[in-house]
Amino acid sequence: MDVPRVILVPCLRDNYAYLVVGAGELALVVDPSEAAPVREALLREGLSLAGILCTHHHWDHVGGVAELCDEHATLPVFAHAIDAVRIEGRVTPIADDEHHELAGLDVHALHVPGHTMGALAYRIGDALFTGDTLFAAGCGRLFEGDAATMHASFLRLGALDDATRVYCGHEYTEANLRFAAWAEPASQAIAEKLAWACAERALGRATLPSTLASERATNPFLRAANAAEFARLRTAKDSF
Repeated sequence: MDVPRVILVPCLRDNYAYLVVGAGELALVVDPSEAAPVREALLREGLSLAGILCTHHHWDHVGGVAELCDEHATLPVFAHAIDAVRIEGRVTPIADDEHHELAGLDVHALHVPGHTMGALAYRIGDALFTGDTLFAAGCGRLFEGDAATMHASFLRLGALDDATRVYCGHEYTEANLRFAAWAEPASQAIAEKLAWACAERALGRATLPSTLASERATNPFLRAANAAEFARLRTAKDSF
């Protein structure tokens, strides 16, 4: 499996955009909530922007799309068809299980509704960009879908390879692991990852990417046996 270079781009308060480096100094950006940090990262790394991948339509993931499109006249933007009319810019709808070759990279879209009904995850080599669907040790709030829908999406993502690198939309790992420790107080894996995440954040370092192997061991939502258990966990997390 290909191992693309991925550059984390902190945005807003706790968001991440991601530059995925392809061929010939080209890069794709996932979820540019702001244009300026993306522009600065491209300049610093000597890269040219070749496309935008949107996991969903929320402003804190697409706020920089229009500005980047204004700066790059033919820049392609991809999102699910549900979101194509909800994102400002020249959006090309991309369907579930569809592949596109962009910047020399094979981009595989997976429709993972639950947080929103148009939510997509993007698989590029061993990297998986999950937006606000699958977080490190957590999951997104159910704004447009229900627990059964999100659980089905988690089953699909959870079937990918253990070594898959998981890049999610926010730096929520420490808070999510605190909930995970409450949900599974006997888990040594959760306790150890929480201690690690606290130490990394104290040093100002990102806790991403995770891996699917780590998520299987530490993410209560990925470990939920059925939709009812998933719903119980999501309700508990909402008020944690």
